[in-house]
Amino acid sequence: MTLTENPAHAHAEAPAPAPTHSPWPAFLVVLGAVVLNILDTTIVTVAAPVVRADLAMSTAALEWISAAYTLALAAGLMAGARLGDVVGRRRMLLIGLTGFVAASVVCALAPSGGVLIGARAAQGLLAAAMVPQGIGLLREIFGPEGVGKAMGIMGPAIGLSTVLGPVLAGALIKLDPAGLGWRSAFLINLPIGLLLLVSGLRVLPRTTPSHAGHRLDLVGTALFATLGLLLVFPLVEGREQGWPLWIFAMLVAAAPVVVLLGAHQRRRAGRGLTPLFEASVLRKSSFVAGVLFFMVFFGCVVGMQLVMGVFLQVGLGKTAMTASLYLASLAVGSFVGAGFGSAVGVRMGRRVLHLGVAVMAAGCGVIWLLLRNLSAGDDVGALDLAPGLAVFGVGMGMVFVPLFSIALGDVEDHEVGSATGLLTSVEQLGASLGVAALATMFFHVLALDDGGPAAAIGSGRHLEATEHTLLLVVALLALAWGLAWRLPRHANPTAAH
Repeated sequence: MTLTENPAHAHAEAPAPAPTHSPWPAFLVVLGAVVLNILDTTIVTVAAPVVRADLAMSTAALEWISAAYTLALAAGLMAGARLGDVVGRRRMLLIGLTGFVAASVVCALAPSGGVLIGARAAQGLLAAAMVPQGIGLLREIFGPEGVGKAMGIMGPAIGLSTVLGPVLAGALIKLDPAGLGWRSAFLINLPIGLLLLVSGLRVLPRTTPSHAGHRLDLVGTALFATLGLLLVFPLVEGREQGWPLWIFAMLVAAAPVVVLLGAHQRRRAGRGLTPLFEASVLRKSSFVAGVLFFMVFFGCVVGMQLVMGVFLQVGLGKTAMTASLYLASLAVGSFVGAGFGSAVGVRMGRRVLHLGVAVMAAGCGVIWLLLRNLSAGDDVGALDLAPGLAVFGVGMGMVFVPLFSIALGDVEDHEVGSATGLLTSVEQLGASLGVAALATMFFHVLALDDGGPAAAIGSGRHLEATEHTLLLVVALLALAWGLAWRLPRHANPTAAH
């Protein structure tokens, strides 16, 4: 779901010359790197409960399997884009890909939950070095005339990989190649990554860095990472720690970090140095509303999928493969919604966001009514859940396609690159917060640690936990619906292009 370029200087690069050889082998390498990131973002939807059981992890640790990756990715994205300008996009993609593959192997061999979580964070940081090089490399590969065609092909491919992530994880766990179980879901990155590395060394273009000698904003990067940790850590760990006072102190401390980050960006720009993002965008109330909308929307999307995966496996006792097939209807719905959003989203402006969020809430309502009418011990079939998940997916797709261009509606042309980079990082931060908030609600009601997974299956607590979580999702979607009124009425044509 993440493909961005340098957040501060996307507009300043000279157009790449038209290629003199076939660009498609290089395109496949760029696409493969982006797909690897998406697969490793989505596989935890079905793999996390299996991993938790095998490594005897706490419920908070289960949340960290997903949140550590997206939090590290959010913290490093803008710096990774800047590094591509400083040392070269080809070099950064290959360095990031090499480290990503190595971290994947560590994930697969992890002997404990702590090692796995650390390796997942390393994966996220290395993905942040790898993924932002994509659009810039495509410009160099295809030239200004052909990049639109390449992006038109990449979009559906990214959507398909989002669908295949949970299915691939479920299939690998079920097939259990060489007795590896869930570990194969991470180890599959080794042959794919090595193939991409060998191919990338041969076909990716060698170009001179566009901003060699520029200094990275390490302080800004550290402040943004600190902000993410202050928000996510209390939500993940608070329940297991008994909600002590210091947990709430961490949440409160996030506010001054936001102020410090904005002040640092202004000082850096005033000294003629390149900031992580243009601080001027934060003076636009519509853009700030867009930042908050991103956090809430992507938190609902990612957190909802993880909770449904846990509900299916921990609550209903389904296998990982079966859970992945149950969730396929959500992906199908998102394809339908994306088609609608692509066709009318830019023309409708923020009205399509209101419509999409309302459809997502309706999908939650359909699932809630289904669960409300069940009793302890009742089974739930794939066809039972399909309508609600599909409706939720339709709304999700309607919002996702035009969201960036609408959120950037009031942003000046020279600020678009910077604002896009910030929104992309906030997208990942929102995903971490969604996992933390929704999973915490689910496990709080389920009280899984009181009796273990076996006690949850058939007890009815899984139904109550999922119902409460769905109500929280609806409340967050209501917040997003309200925030959408503060967004620009119309999309930014530059951002849409």
